[in-house]
Amino acid sequence: MAEAAAQDPPLPGEDVKPFTPEKAKEIVMCLQQPAVFCNMVFDWPVLYWNAKYLSEVLDGKTIRFRIGMKKRDAAPQFETKCSYVEATLEEFLAWTSGQPTCVSRPFSCYDSSKYWAYADYKYIARIFEDKTEIFKDIMWSDFGFPGRNGKESTLWIGSAGANTPCHLDSYGCNLVLQIQGRKRWHLFPPSNTTFLYPTRIPYEESSIFSKVNVVNPDLKHYPRFTKAQAHVVTLNPGQVLFVPRHWWHYVESVDPITVSINSWIELDADHKARVEEAITRTLVCAIKSAENPSPVDAWLNPTEVEATSHEINLQYLNGAMSAYLEYQKVTVSEDRDPSTHDTEKEASSCKRRKIQVNTKPEDYKSGTHEAGFTVVKAKKFEKIPFGVHLIPVLPQSQEASSVGAGAVESDSRDLLSKNEGGHFGKSRCTGKQSVMSNDCETLADQTDSDSTANSSQMAISTNDLLDCLVNPQVVSLVAGLLLERERV
Repeated sequence: MAEAAAQDPPLPGEDVKPFTPEKAKEIVMCLQQPAVFCNMVFDWPVLYWNAKYLSEVLDGKTIRFRIGMKKRDAAPQFETKCSYVEATLEEFLAWTSGQPTCVSRPFSCYDSSKYWAYADYKYIARIFEDKTEIFKDIMWSDFGFPGRNGKESTLWIGSAGANTPCHLDSYGCNLVLQIQGRKRWHLFPPSNTTFLYPTRIPYEESSIFSKVNVVNPDLKHYPRFTKAQAHVVTLNPGQVLFVPRHWWHYVESVDPITVSINSWIELDADHKARVEEAITRTLVCAIKSAENPSPVDAWLNPTEVEATSHEINLQYLNGAMSAYLEYQKVTVSEDRDPSTHDTEKEASSCKRRKIQVNTKPEDYKSGTHEAGFTVVKAKKFEKIPFGVHLIPVLPQSQEASSVGAGAVESDSRDLLSKNEGGHFGKSRCTGKQSVMSNDCETLADQTDSDSTANSSQMAISTNDLLDCLVNPQVVSLVAGLLLERERV
């Protein structure tokens, strides 16, 4: 596993960033593999946002923490299986440092040696709504996204072991800045989707989960996972990880306290993705709502406010389709082909991962033109400028050959030497990556039930049915059929 070398603050006279905002944006929009940017944020005030500082800024404000067990099971620890507490950061810090329960009351039921806590998905615009001046501490403009700051960013604070189950994000690409402590990322390319056994239960808009616990896989039930190719990196404070569109990722806090922020960059490919997500929501809500409720089958992720009605879901679907078709008209009129490049939406409001429950159909159209879409026609680099300032996250097998088998850390110079003359040094903009591979046998492989281990038990559950109905490849086909129908 690679660990991008920790960086020291630049010396006087060396405080020049390795990439201009324009160059950084070209790299982000062209890269199709994860990579770590170094020496790009040394002057960002947000680097002072450690947990203690944030505790003082929040001044007793409570936030929600997810509580999970450090013990590793073969099954993923989904958010539906976790406990939750409302607590202050001061109480969180007291708990992680082993102070008496009277100081860390909300956590008093949880032994910090056996449990972890995670304040995840905290929209900075919400938790600091009365301190908007703090937004400017985050300067995504250095990556070529002017005006993007804390208002469009999300905060993550966790203890050792805190993790996010393996999933892919349906929308956009991702920039992640590590501020305090280290986090370990396990990433898998979109072509590995069939090996990760995708599921939409628990349901959360824009997140496709994996049934596999990638750090402790149950290979008896998920044998295809042996074919998955993990890209693993440990992110250090001051480094920014770029996660390309539709890359799977499992993230775990390594140190006693970790703080990170991220911003999802919207792409023009999200227009069709929103249609696909609306189809998925409609089917999942309709089928699961018709099922007899079960206390042990919590199918709605806690991040979702409620199971929306069928009427509302159809409004979402029609709104998303109208927005997509309208977008296509604009791109055609401007002589642009959306299949050959991605665009980034310079939104004035915080990017939401989820569609709000009270969204109106016409809201899908608003902002499509008014906010303006800036087309990023990334140059076809002859060579991505990998080096000490841009470190590729290599597949584990290749990383081992580069830095020595069994190595835990890798100096960026080793990774650089690996790139010289190697295929990782070149990356062309070849269009969007598909969530699924194009192999005609992929769907058959994915919908093949795990019944090989239980061939005598043929009881198909609702979730088994949904795994087939809302399989990413199936939903993509349905979206295509619906959009073609509307074009006629």
